[in-house]
Amino acid sequence: MSRIQEAFQKEKAFIPFITCGDPDLETTEQLVYAMEQAGASIIELGIPFSDPTAEGPVIQAANIRALSGGVTTDRIFEMVERIRKKSRIPLVFMTYANVVFSYGTERFTRRAAQAGLDGLILPDVPFEEKEEFDVPCKKAGLDLISLIAPTSHERIRMIARSASGFVYCVSSLGVTGTRETISTDVIEMVRLVKEEKDIPCAVGFGISTPEQAEQMSRFFDGVIVGSAIVKLCAQHKRECVPYVAEYTEKMAEAVRK
Repeated sequence: MSRIQEAFQKEKAFIPFITCGDPDLETTEQLVYAMEQAGASIIELGIPFSDPTAEGPVIQAANIRALSGGVTTDRIFEMVERIRKKSRIPLVFMTYANVVFSYGTERFTRRAAQAGLDGLILPDVPFEEKEEFDVPCKKAGLDLISLIAPTSHERIRMIARSASGFVYCVSSLGVTGTRETISTDVIEMVRLVKEEKDIPCAVGFGISTPEQAEQMSRFFDGVIVGSAIVKLCAQHKRECVPYVAEYTEKMAEAVRK
């Protein structure tokens, strides 16, 4: 059983996202340990990219800060290797096709697996084009995690059939960012996925409060939060670790109520 599968076996999963290198890689590494201690189940690590199309202004700004601080994909791999000496928490990269492609897809997936990564999320790769990334991922032993938006039923079923790791259900159309209400019929997405395949479904995009997390965890196996955490990193910079840990603890508790 993979580390990702294990994470969903025990209880509902809280999955925080951070941008690697914002404010710097040393802080990113400390955030991983702190979030694990605070109850995170899986951690999403964003590899910064100059044109992150799926992101709202908060994560876009974090990408720019990280890149101007000199973060590279190789330095992120080295950080993951250091984390793996101390932690078994499942780690998933979230980045863009261009980052993987320019590194060399085979080389990237092999290096990620060697470093101790468990999965990869590429929000800008449509289902029809996933093959060129999925094959090298499978070869390296990584889960290429599929995103499902509230689109046609047939499309949701099709994506679910070939999904691996977990399914990332997008709670609202558009880009990432915190929202006051979550209106889309996301529960229907879960039903359709589960009819096709017994695979965990985690929901993300727009969730920021413990109340929202608790509400969503009634229908989903996991809850993903990014922008609210990245905001704390932006606000507190190198001092952000205790603030993020406290927030993670509250959210993890809410998800498991």
